[in-house]
Amino acid sequence: MRTSQRGSEGQKYALISEEDDGDFWGFAHEAQWLFTPLPDEEGARRVHLEGCLPQGGLRESVDHVGGRPAMAGNAWLALLDGDGATMGSYSVYEVTVVDVKPSARGTGLVDLTVTLWCEDTLPGAERAWDLVRTGHLNRTGMWHALAPQERRAWLSVALWSRAYRRQGKPDAPAGQVFAFDGRHIVDEDSFYCAIGEAVNGPGGYFGWNLDALDDCLCGGWGANAPFTLHWESSAESRARLVERVPVGDREVTVFDLILKIFEERGVSAILE
Repeated sequence: MRTSQRGSEGQKYALISEEDDGDFWGFAHEAQWLFTPLPDEEGARRVHLEGCLPQGGLRESVDHVGGRPAMAGNAWLALLDGDGATMGSYSVYEVTVVDVKPSARGTGLVDLTVTLWCEDTLPGAERAWDLVRTGHLNRTGMWHALAPQERRAWLSVALWSRAYRRQGKPDAPAGQVFAFDGRHIVDEDSFYCAIGEAVNGPGGYFGWNLDALDDCLCGGWGANAPFTLHWESSAESRARLVERVPVGDREVTVFDLILKIFEERGVSAILE
């Protein structure tokens, strides 16, 4: 999302047209149900935007409520920190205002109910965004107790907030040593949580599938290969990462494929 607009205290979200960077749609204090899919419609959302002052295409959509279709179009939905800076953003499609009411958030503000499509706003991600916003994503191991669906949401926030959290910090130089504890790796997503944290700190991102891991090992994502990775309690990880994936004319386990990717990209994985 590219905009010079900046939120003020209490405004957690901003909308801007995806077609025209100059078409700013306004801020919102809350976006209830943004991370809650509608039943049987994975990407569909019915979102309640609290405390809005609609502008641009969103204002035009509000004016059409109750008459002809009130679709504003496609937009970037940005998540803002406590200072109003953008932490990350999602592409949202077919934003349509279906209801508008005066808001208790302030004089002249309205609460909008909109429908939109976004498959990237995963259930459970809101908690991770709140940790980023408040500066409380600051301890290792915060993902250990998460359920499988929540780990996926954790990884998505690690990805979408990466640029904001790194603030232009350069990659660690080649030759670094990283380590993580395999006892907490119970599935493939927890492996990505572990390596992301090892390389980039609490809530860090270093891939969320095998292709993305391979991309991260090419540089630009926190570390430059070659480097050394101490995989502690690796036998426990090996026993859990047993899903088989096709490689050429054969199948290998996820654990063995990870090691193969490491070897090809110059990572020395020391299994402990």
